[in-house]
Order: sequence, then C-alpha cells, then structure tokens
Amino acid sequence: MPMPVRISLLACCALLVACAGSPPQVSHEHSRVVAFSPMAASGTAEDVLFSALGLVGTPYRWGGNTPESGFDCSGLIGYVYRGAAGVVLPRTTQEMMGASGARVGRDALRSGDLLFFATNGGRRVSHAGIYVGDGRFVHAPSSGGTVRLDSLSNNYWHKSYIAAKRVLGAESLASNP
Repeated sequence: MPMPVRISLLACCALLVACAGSPPQVSHEHSRVVAFSPMAASGTAEDVLFSALGLVGTPYRWGGNTPESGFDCSGLIGYVYRGAAGVVLPRTTQEMMGASGARVGRDALRSGDLLFFATNGGRRVSHAGIYVGDGRFVHAPSSGGTVRLDSLSNNYWHKSYIAAKRVLGAESLASNP
C-alpha cells in the first residue's frame, strides 16, 4: 500500500479519536501463566495495523478479548496478533514483555511493534499497545473508554513509555516508522 494512502488512513483515524479526554486510568492486570507460541506467522505488520485500526471504537472491558465482549489492552493485542498474524501471545502485559521477541529502541519502531508502558508509576509494565507508525499507537486504555489511537509524543504516554518489542519476523514488518 502506498505511503500516502497509509498516512491518509492514519490521519482519518486520528481525526476520529482527536477528542480523547484526560489521561486514562489503567487497572493493573493479574498475572496468568500462558506460553508464547508463534504459529506459522503468515500475516504482516500491515495486517496487524489494519486489524488494530479496525477495532478503534470498541468498548474497553477489563479481561475482555473479543470485539463482542470488549477489550483490555492485552486482550486487544492478543486478538489482533492471533487473527492478523497467526501469533499467539501471552495474556498479560507483563508476560508479553517477557515473551520472545527483540527489544526495539524508540527511534527504530516499526508498524506492528508492541509498546509497553508503566501507567501505575515506577518501571513495572501495566499497559501495552500496538505501534502503527507516524508516532502513533492503538490501545485499549481504560474503563469507560474505547480502543483508540494515541500519540507517543503525548506527555502522558511519553513519560510512562518503558520499552518496545518486535514479535513479528523482519520479513513481515512494515517499513513505515
């Protein structure tokens, strides 16, 4: 897909969620042991990107992991990666951060990378999202909210950002930083 079309799509999504309110209140997730099991990854970062953007507006629900039930942050990520890329990820943000995958510097982010945040203070991961390019990410931020697109340059997200991880192989990554 040509870059101008991608940028136009991102801009349209950004306009749809531009009226986002105050910084989200994200609940700390309970840990549950789930193994990382990448299946034959047939999807690409572009598939992940479009799947995630297509879920913008879906209601937040703690523990939710389908469009019908709503999503919490890790439920959204698991649903998108399983359906769009054939990758089964652990259920919680802490387990996702500890799963297989290369750590990525903030200056080297690519569409499809996972982003991790410490929204409860400190450096312990408590929230995650999917990087879509152009400094933006899709996530399910808080009770009463919906899946939305936000900017990493937003002061709240900039301060709570702790790491990024690439779980898709290099051959399936989109190259729009």
